[in-house]
Amino acid sequence: MKNITQRQYLGFLNTPNLWKGNVVKDLQQFEMPLEYEQLNCAEDFNEIRLGKRVEQFFNYQIEKSSEFKSIVANLQIKNEKITIGELDALIASKTELYHIEIVYKFYLYDPNITTKNELDKWIGPNRKDTLIYKLDKLKQKQLPLLYSKHTEKAIRHFNLKAIHLNQQVYYKAQLFLPFESEDVSINPLNKSCVYGFYLNFDTIERFSECKMFIPRKLDWLAQPHAEVNWLDFETGKTEIFKFISEKRSPMVWLKSKKESFQKCFITFW
Repeated sequence: MKNITQRQYLGFLNTPNLWKGNVVKDLQQFEMPLEYEQLNCAEDFNEIRLGKRVEQFFNYQIEKSSEFKSIVANLQIKNEKITIGELDALIASKTELYHIEIVYKFYLYDPNITTKNELDKWIGPNRKDTLIYKLDKLKQKQLPLLYSKHTEKAIRHFNLKAIHLNQQVYYKAQLFLPFESEDVSINPLNKSCVYGFYLNFDTIERFSECKMFIPRKLDWLAQPHAEVNWLDFETGKTEIFKFISEKRSPMVWLKSKKESFQKCFITFW
């Protein structure tokens, strides 16, 4: 368990911010130093969904940081007994107070989406999640929540006022381009976020010489490595088809005969 969680943590830690500065919708990226690569308490990270695991990793970074300290994490904002939202993290440096919203996503570039805005072309593996949807949600709902009267009451317990908090996002992502695509400009996004490619299940025979592994979603964070139960191509294809028949696009690790690794998505669309 410790080794698995450690690999997830390193994958999270080493994933670059999806953009630099505030070039995307004027959302300022929070810059976190690459510290504390060793996870000393892997057993504290429970089997939870990926979004919550990422928040735990961020909080661990803050806890161990020499530059920042946590004020409160995952602060529930309520209207009487009804939860209306959550502030992911309130933290402090020696000179500044921050409200940070934490995001970690996986996006595929679909060149067939016709739009003037290139950001519209980044979609989730199952086409249900999009970059532009999340950006709009941050701008219109999650960040403005800080200024609601219900939040004012909640943060008063920490001697805080919204006007004193610098709002930023910690938005990381892994990007995947169409297989054998050329000359894809991903501006204004960070090209260092490109982790692999995707292709339709009908063309999977291109990798008939490879072995395959289908990681569970928490392990999507990790880099491919040798210490897993690799499947031969036919077995892998059969397992992948189960996802495809349910209209799900799994992440797949590929291992070539030369022991090189690749990360990709096999899509149903």
